[in-house]
Amino acid sequence: MREKILIVEDELIVATDLRMLLEKSGYIVCGIARSYHKAVELIAGVRPDIVLIDIFLKGTLTGIDLAKKLKDENIAFIYLSANSSEDILNAAKATQPYGFLVKPFREKDLVVTLEIARYRLEHSQNTQIRKEALFQSDLIAISKANLDYNDGLLKICKALQPLIPFDFIELSVKIFAQPAHYSISFLRLGFEEYQTIGIPELLQITGLKIDDISSLQSITQDDTIPAIYNELAFQQLCEKPSMKRLIAETFKTQSYLTLPLLLYTGEIFYLYFFSRRPDAYTIEHLTVFSRIQKFLLNIVESMQKEQKRMVGNKSANGVPGFRPESNGFEGIIGNSHLLLNVFDLVTQVATVDTSVLILGESGTGKEKIAEAIHSFSFRKKNTLIKINCAALPPTLIETELFGHEKGSFTGAIDKRMGKFEQANGGTIFLDEIAEIPLELQGKLLRVLQEKEIERIGGNVPIKIDVRIIAATNRNLEKEVAEGRFRLDLYYRLNVFPIQLPALRERKEDIPSLVNHFIQKSNIRSGRNITGISNKVKNMMEVHDWPGNIRELEYLIERAVLISKTQMIEDIDLPKSLKNHEIATSEIRVKTIEENERDHIITVLKKCKGRIWGNGGAAEILNVPPTTLNSKMKKLGIKKEY
Repeated sequence: MREKILIVEDELIVATDLRMLLEKSGYIVCGIARSYHKAVELIAGVRPDIVLIDIFLKGTLTGIDLAKKLKDENIAFIYLSANSSEDILNAAKATQPYGFLVKPFREKDLVVTLEIARYRLEHSQNTQIRKEALFQSDLIAISKANLDYNDGLLKICKALQPLIPFDFIELSVKIFAQPAHYSISFLRLGFEEYQTIGIPELLQITGLKIDDISSLQSITQDDTIPAIYNELAFQQLCEKPSMKRLIAETFKTQSYLTLPLLLYTGEIFYLYFFSRRPDAYTIEHLTVFSRIQKFLLNIVESMQKEQKRMVGNKSANGVPGFRPESNGFEGIIGNSHLLLNVFDLVTQVATVDTSVLILGESGTGKEKIAEAIHSFSFRKKNTLIKINCAALPPTLIETELFGHEKGSFTGAIDKRMGKFEQANGGTIFLDEIAEIPLELQGKLLRVLQEKEIERIGGNVPIKIDVRIIAATNRNLEKEVAEGRFRLDLYYRLNVFPIQLPALRERKEDIPSLVNHFIQKSNIRSGRNITGISNKVKNMMEVHDWPGNIRELEYLIERAVLISKTQMIEDIDLPKSLKNHEIATSEIRVKTIEENERDHIITVLKKCKGRIWGNGGAAEILNVPPTTLNSKMKKLGIKKEY
């Protein structure tokens, strides 16, 4: 297939060169746009497969504004920029691009980046197709299971979770603008654990009376079409008393999605999704709903008919929460919504044979997540090889990863098989990937692209079948910006990133973790510690946990050993490193480019944005105005700054 490429670049010479390179490589260039509005016009006429976007365009709207629109329309895009600073990379990352090219770039860089974008696009499409096919399969199984009405609804909600995630979901049957004559909700407590929230449970949790709930239901307005409320829109939705506001305050939700289904009876079956993340829902979820709506409608109507409208006086509190004996995440403790989101991502990516990048601070459990991905994958019967790149001297990393031939260097008395060959057919986990020397990163990129390695001293490529899971506690965007990590390797690894939350972000999991570590330490030490005092609990609540779960485990292990009673009465928490970390970050030495950018912005502010003429910024800086304009564009400086 020859992909159609749209070029969005305000410099005509650069755009023309790009067109020639693309056509030479076999791509179809379907147009060149020099502004946001022209790009939107061309996209409406000829839908491109991939868009190359210059970040800084003519006019008030930038390439980042265009990227947001492309993301909503599920069109792949690659950024072009003369500026690879950390700020620009972070702004670009927020829009989830399919690649990033820093000007000037080679023809090979362009071709490789387009290949990565095509791979990521195909991967995301295939993953979505698989998830929707699995959902349909689940619905068929539910329809054949002869379940109780409420049990069936719970199963449907669980099947929806990978497609449209939620922390709280309410299902209501009503005629529009009238109170619901049936309603049931489910609160997600764990990976496969849900608590039914009917009216009795809601009254108990909130402390309200039935008349209060009835009053709120009567004044709560519903959308007649699918609608998304994120961040500010959700806050505005909850300004006035309503059931939405009650749910938001009670279950700490921050975004909301409503999906109505028109039933054969003329009633509306509402699905209200709530999430604790402020930006959980996107247009993509509405697109998914439009594709699965028919299947969902069929099973709901089938269940409605079988129910024979018995729900009018049936209590909605009869469904127990469901917890399987094992959820596949052994050793990973916690049920916070941030951790559950990680579990969802793991189950989505595990069965897809693609690289995964696990991000998170030291001690957050990156190795455990890598083990979970492997255990859920089709490679679980084969080897999982783990290697800590930070623990190896730079001189040994290459031979450790790729092996060597006999006599390839002094001391190589035998042929040695590297970790990649040992992991053939299985998975390799590269912890602290940012520690791999720059000169070896190209060789790792070849493994990802060509699926082959070459031993040191060897001259014959060796084909391998290995899934790569990488992890780092570093900010890879910053590493790329400062030239320590290859941009092309970053985008190859970053096909499916999983961000692990720090312990301070999920403190509600601390009690479960404490109990787990106490039991673990009891077995090791032969002690019989039963718990912690309220004093210790309060100390843990206010601690920042810079060492995360690893720090907590160490402290509990030590406390178990030295405790004089069966209850841990005190704990030796270290002083917070937060202020030290802030101070360290503040004294970071800026690059020459950053200092130049700051100086130009200071002069521009002094000149109130005026570049030309007497007293203009160009005159003060003693450079031609055209040169200053070029520098501003290169450094990502806008006049409004």
